[in-house]
Amino acid sequence: QVQLVESGGGLVQAGGSLSLSCVASGRTFNNYGLGWFRQAPGKEREFVATITWSGGGTYYADSVKGRFTISRDNAKNTVYLQMNSLKPEDTAVYYCVAGTIPGSRWYRAWNYWGQGTQVTVSS
Repeated sequence: QVQLVESGGGLVQAGGSLSLSCVASGRTFNNYGLGWFRQAPGKEREFVATITWSGGGTYYADSVKGRFTISRDNAKNTVYLQMNSLKPEDTAVYYCVAGTIPGSRWYRAWNYWGQGTQVTVSS
């Protein structure tokens, strides 16, 4: 059974930083992209950032480019999201995803989803 387990969410003031982690288990993730989507109350799920299996390819939403950094450790089956200069509009539930089309910004293209972790940025 595939599991994606996120950690690291919380409450932070605007301008602060948070780091999210996601551990994947239950299958071999060779050639799978990993990444993050988010969903704010009353809004659709939104692409945040994804990374290829090798880590050589990274993709970011324009809204987070320059502030967020995605990385992965394949030996640990873990993907990370370092979030700096956080803004109130970054407040959302952040979901870890795994899939075979690492550059896709369409949420339905991603095969596996975590349960989500809440990130709240106060102004």
